[in-house]
Amino acid sequence: MAFSVSWNTLLEELDDLPDGATLITPLSHKRFRITDVQQQRVIIEFDEKDEQRPLQRDQFETLYRRISDEPDGFELDRLPPDADPYPAVLSLHPRFEIDEEQGMIVETEGPTTSQLLEEEVTGDEAVDRTEPDLDVYADALLLVDALERHDVDVLEEMETAALVNLYTLLSDVQRNADALRKDVADVLLTRLHHDRPVTGPFGAVQRTTRRNRSLKDDEEVLKTLEAAGIDRDRVLGVDRSKVDDALEVTELSESDVYEIEEREYVRKAEVDDERKETRLQGLKDQLAATDGEEAAELREEIEELEARIQELTEFEPGSSYHTRSTSG
Repeated sequence: MAFSVSWNTLLEELDDLPDGATLITPLSHKRFRITDVQQQRVIIEFDEKDEQRPLQRDQFETLYRRISDEPDGFELDRLPPDADPYPAVLSLHPRFEIDEEQGMIVETEGPTTSQLLEEEVTGDEAVDRTEPDLDVYADALLLVDALERHDVDVLEEMETAALVNLYTLLSDVQRNADALRKDVADVLLTRLHHDRPVTGPFGAVQRTTRRNRSLKDDEEVLKTLEAAGIDRDRVLGVDRSKVDDALEVTELSESDVYEIEEREYVRKAEVDDERKETRLQGLKDQLAATDGEEAAELREEIEELEARIQELTEFEPGSSYHTRSTSG
C-alpha cells in the first residue's frame, strides 16, 4: 500500500480524536496531545513541559518504510533520540500497533490497540479512593501516625516502648516495601528499553544490567589455563586474583574460566525532592482537614492496630511467663 493512502487514513483518525485526548510515548512514557493536524505535519504538545512540537510527514514515511521492511516488526530501540512520539501517533492507524513488552511496532491486519490513554475521570465523576489491601499500606499508615505523635527529632528522649514500636513499624514497612518494590520492578522491566530513563512525577528509573561471575569447576579451569601455557601451580587452588592475573597475560576471555551471569534490574536514577515535598504537604493538609464519623473510625482503627503491635512487642521476662504457666 502506498504511504499516501496510509497517511490520509492516519489524518482521518487524528481528526476524529476527542478534544483533550492524551497519548503516551512507548519509550519515555511522556504524555502529549494533538493540537493541530495539517497536511504535511502534526503538531503535538507535551503535558509536562507545555511545549509544542511539529511531527513531519516525511519522518512518518521513513518510519512507515522501516516497519514495512521488517516482517517481524521494527524495534523501537532503533529510533533516533526523542523520536518516540512518531510511533505513538502512528499507532492510531488501524493497521499499526505497539508491543511494549517486546519493544516493537508492527503492521498487522487484525484489530489493534493504540497509545491513546483512556479518558481520566475527574470532578463529580471521580471514583472514591479505596484502601489498598497491602501490608505496606497498613504499616505505613501506622508509621505516619507514630511519627506525628512522637518527637523523633530527639530519639534519645523517647520512651523505650515508643522506640520499640517505632523500630518495629520501620522494619515492617521496609520489608513489605521491598517486596512490593520487587514486584513493581518486575513489571517495569517489561516496559523499559535500551537504558533510556523513564520519568514519573517524583523521579525517573532506567534499565540497568548487573554482571556477576563465578569460577567454573576447578579442574576445568586448570586444564584451560594449562592449555594456554599457564602452569597450574600459579593458580593452584584456583584463587580468583591469581586467575585474573593469568588472564591478563593470555588471550583467554573471562567466559573461558568464569561462569558469567547477567541480571537486569531497575535502579533509581533521580529523585524530585521538591515535587515530593509538595505532594507530602498536600497529604498533610488533607489529613488535617479530615473530620466527621469517617475520620473518627479511622483513628479508632489506628489505635486498635497500635495496641496489637504494642502487645506483640512488649518484653515479658521468662520467669513471669513460667509463673503464669505453672499457676495455670
